[in-house]
Amino acid sequence: MTATPRLLDVFAGLTAADPDAVVLYDAHAGQAPARPVTRRQLRDLAAGMAEDLRAHGVGTGDCVAVWLPNWSHTVAVQFAALAVGAHVIGINTRYNVDEVAHVLRMARPRAVVAAHGFLNLDLRAILHAAHEAAATAAPVCLVTTAPGTPGAAPEEVASYDVGGGASAFPRASGGGELRPCPEPGLATAFTTSGSTGHPKLAAHRELGLGEHLLAAAGRIGLGPGHVVLGALPLSGVFGFVAAMAAVVSGAAVVLEPVFDAGGVLTDVVRHRVTHVIGADDLIGRLERAWRDHPVPLPWQWIGIADFEGRSRQLAEWAEREFGTTVAGVYGSSELFALTAFWPRHYAPELRWTGGGQVVTDSIEVRVADPATEEVVPDGAEGEMQFRGPNVVDAYLGDPAVAGEVFTRDGWFRSGDLGRLVAPGTVQYLCRIGDVLRLRGFLVDPSEIEARLAAHPGVAMTKVVGVPGRGGGTIAVAFVVPYGPTPPAEDELRQWCAQTLAKFKVPSRIRLIDEMPTTSGTNGTKIRAAALRELALAEGI
Repeated sequence: MTATPRLLDVFAGLTAADPDAVVLYDAHAGQAPARPVTRRQLRDLAAGMAEDLRAHGVGTGDCVAVWLPNWSHTVAVQFAALAVGAHVIGINTRYNVDEVAHVLRMARPRAVVAAHGFLNLDLRAILHAAHEAAATAAPVCLVTTAPGTPGAAPEEVASYDVGGGASAFPRASGGGELRPCPEPGLATAFTTSGSTGHPKLAAHRELGLGEHLLAAAGRIGLGPGHVVLGALPLSGVFGFVAAMAAVVSGAAVVLEPVFDAGGVLTDVVRHRVTHVIGADDLIGRLERAWRDHPVPLPWQWIGIADFEGRSRQLAEWAEREFGTTVAGVYGSSELFALTAFWPRHYAPELRWTGGGQVVTDSIEVRVADPATEEVVPDGAEGEMQFRGPNVVDAYLGDPAVAGEVFTRDGWFRSGDLGRLVAPGTVQYLCRIGDVLRLRGFLVDPSEIEARLAAHPGVAMTKVVGVPGRGGGTIAVAFVVPYGPTPPAEDELRQWCAQTLAKFKVPSRIRLIDEMPTTSGTNGTKIRAAALRELALAEGI
């Protein structure tokens, strides 16, 4: 069996081969030319950060909370943590006091790396309030500023001290080798996107991370000469895996700390971005900006997740306009993003849906009855369950969670409904909690949503199930209309009835001005629970 390469060794090999190759661009949403960062510069920055972490007592088994936007510093901190044997937990710069306090309470970081002066956010005040609410040991706060800008003044740095000290970061000059810690342990952790309660903090070991990044990059075909758009937050699993897979494969990443669609498109053209990985909300914003100023885009491959029901429409646009290959993807904080995606040879009707072929034979997938854990026949619907190096290794602050998410024979319960298409290849249908039981039949709401979205008067749609007056579940569709004349409910019901079985036609269709959404580290998702509450409140 071939040993999994250590990530720092992989990056060291790339740096030795071509130290002056650009690996990152610190971009500004098209406002100014991006700041290029070479492999040598990234190595030196990370080496200095590692030296600084050691000086502050950060070592094997410790956690470093990284509260930064998409800067080259964010990638460097991950490498620095690997060098000292620590693991990283990302904190989104949009998090409020309660969310930051939860991360501090569960992860108990030895150090917090904070972005001073970013978008005039008062991270200092949030950190003080969050530390007080968390009531945990005080971390040292390491204060950094945007790449290429002056550091914070000493009094500004000192104001971040919550009891564990505060220091400008990095203080060390860097340079020299960046060696991996002799004993690989946990490397990185992500908050899960649970819809109720506080999120879990899913942590992964370095060897599993390394194997997954290299496998995903290899399956996509990333390498020197390719450029990946890093527009999703690196604090989330989607943005992190896409960017890090590019870095360790020899590709470059355009890092966007803020998202302005028009400016990002300028950067896409300027830096010849070849690969985009994101949800349909992100791709959709780029598509709308492109329609305002159409230009040829150099996109070769798009990996898309369906959060808003627009994947098919956007895939058709990208493939028609630019000859881009678009593939639906699958993953999560607990399984890594890009656990699976569709190879190019699949027909668009399947390739544009969620799921795909797992990126390495080391990942096993099966579909089982979620109640009995009995494996179902190929093609039958059930819970997608996984086993392999991509699966979560620990839950920070709550180790008992592992007993709830694994089957008795050691498979991870994804909570996702799907079907096995071929060995190692699955089609994602929906979250098990979102599946509809209509007149005794299990129905994937996305089937109804796809039909509604095909109507020219529909901009966005979401279908939820609520209890009917006569018992059982009824399907209620919420629609954001498109165009000057909104379609009537009867028109949309008749549209659905043309291709859907009678029991799948929504009992009610409600027109609304906009969808209730929540912005997470992986993109914007429609809040299905809020729509169910609205349907119940209105007596639909």
